[in-house]
Amino acid sequence: MSNGSSITHFLLLAFADTRELQLLHFWLFLAIYLAALLGNGLIITAVACDHRLHTPMYFFLLSLALLDLGCISTTLPNAMASSLWNTRTISYLGCVAQLFLFSFLMSAEFYLLTVMAYDRYVAICKPLHYGSLLGSRACVHMAAAAWGTGFLSGLLHTANTFSLPLCQGNSLDQFFCEIPQILKVSCSHSYLREFWLLVVGACLILGCFVFIVVSYVQIFRVVLRIPSQQGRHKAFSTCLPHLVVVSLFISTATFAYLKPPSLFSPSLHLAVSVLYSVVPTAVNPLIYSVRNQELKDSLRKLINGSCTINSNLPPLLCIDPRV
Repeated sequence: MSNGSSITHFLLLAFADTRELQLLHFWLFLAIYLAALLGNGLIITAVACDHRLHTPMYFFLLSLALLDLGCISTTLPNAMASSLWNTRTISYLGCVAQLFLFSFLMSAEFYLLTVMAYDRYVAICKPLHYGSLLGSRACVHMAAAAWGTGFLSGLLHTANTFSLPLCQGNSLDQFFCEIPQILKVSCSHSYLREFWLLVVGACLILGCFVFIVVSYVQIFRVVLRIPSQQGRHKAFSTCLPHLVVVSLFISTATFAYLKPPSLFSPSLHLAVSVLYSVVPTAVNPLIYSVRNQELKDSLRKLINGSCTINSNLPPLLCIDPRV
């Protein structure tokens, strides 16, 4: 195979060889996918229908839930179909689309988590300026910047990756299409272009990570000086879920891409891949709802059928700047 034009499909890594294990994986993935759909769908509906949640924090949470739904829908349905129908193939165009969507949505999610750290920093460290710094227009612009930067990153990586000549077969050591696996089947002398693009992306991600760390250092310094225990508890309740989500996102992705070669095995590789590409998007709704009383109350009303969208309420994007 001299280049990508001669490849019509790729072979993905199978989770199991026996039919029983394939069906077990299918039902397990189906349960995770339905849980992710339910959890993120409830958060989106609760924020949309409850006017008390029309604040910047919940607006960004709604955007995060949308990204989570997109992320898990990019990889898991195809993995379920592969397990159910005992097939490893994915079309060339399907692989291109999957790689683009995954890189776009994962990048946008990390940039959005950075924006959410800024939201918590302003809310706790500069509460008097919260309305002016995080008004409706500013929130929409920041969310759009996160989505737009992720889209541009995914587009550049996808175009550059699939412009490389593929000369080492079409078998990928992953259950979905991602950049490192495509690079493995490309010609070695063509790595440099994508390498430098990855370096630029890594520097941008590192900058976001440093910003998140600095923001939380300032947040904890302020919170620890709050005299009342109730005030400290409320501040921690709004910050800890975001901090847990960021930690889960970064730790799983870092281990997946930077794990030592000595730890490599097909089963461990698949488990780690599921851990960073599927698990965070499924558990994020649970993390955000455990310590958030407002969200729990809204979800309770929604489940009981007493929360309905009021047409007299302002549009969701016209959010109230109060926390």
